[in-house]
Amino acid sequence: MSLQTLPLPPSELGESPFWHPTEKSLYWSDIQGQAVHAWHPESGRHRQWRMPSEPGCCAPAAGGGLVIGLRNGFYLLDTAKHSADPTALACLALLPPDQHDTAVLRLNDGRCDTAGRFWAGSVISPRTAPDAALWCLQADAPSATGYRVRQMAANNFTANGLAFSPDDRTMYWSNTPEHRIDRFDFDVATGDITNRRPWVQFERKVEGKPYGGRPDGAAVDVEGHYWVAMYEGGCVLQLSPAGDVLQRIATPVVCPTMVCFGGDDLRTLYITSARAGRPAEEQNARVPAGALFSTRVSAPGLPVNFFQLQR
Repeated sequence: MSLQTLPLPPSELGESPFWHPTEKSLYWSDIQGQAVHAWHPESGRHRQWRMPSEPGCCAPAAGGGLVIGLRNGFYLLDTAKHSADPTALACLALLPPDQHDTAVLRLNDGRCDTAGRFWAGSVISPRTAPDAALWCLQADAPSATGYRVRQMAANNFTANGLAFSPDDRTMYWSNTPEHRIDRFDFDVATGDITNRRPWVQFERKVEGKPYGGRPDGAAVDVEGHYWVAMYEGGCVLQLSPAGDVLQRIATPVVCPTMVCFGGDDLRTLYITSARAGRPAEEQNARVPAGALFSTRVSAPGLPVNFFQLQR
């Protein structure tokens, strides 16, 4: 399987890639670089929008633009405007300060479900307590702002790996420092999640022993396989619905961060990676830390879901 390095500048912390089907473009966020990017493979055009804080995740919005999870809440970016335009970014909903202290918490990995809700987990730094949570944003006409935010789960340090099964009955969510991926029963009609239980537990780092990394961002294909980037493991794993490793794709960087499926047939797997905090030899390597990659896979992925804005 041939892995291609994309002709793009490295990201400090590349995350949240998705393929926009109508724009035929790859979008992703650079969390530490505080920017959102878009790349059109056919023309080579690369755009970026600077953010006022870390963009932990992004997703396309129905009608145009992006919904973005920043440090303190959810925002809508008008991608037809330049990021220097003060009207390009509009706040949809802030997270409650009594549950989300922005001094130590920020939004991290997230995506939309098929009903058009935007889900985003948070990360706590320093990791003094498992106070990171999972939040859900949805359009809600009776609310004062037109949008409602609910806390859906808690007890996490670094929320990652959010994905949904093809039948909309299972939600995946990982706790990266704990090396664990959990599963929930998911009701797409109500947005409720129940029956949280461990799904896959990876080995922790032990001095003197080979280390396979810890689960970071992920995506699901049409056959229900879960593809997960293994941070510090230098690979992407394809897991069966039973949690068995079906395939390992080695990456030329130590810290891949997330994957998505793209291209017209959704059989191109895109991979982001991290540069921030990596040793100089990784940052200055022929294929540098933070680079983006692509490879072809046999089964297509699920198409990206669009956030449904308030009508």
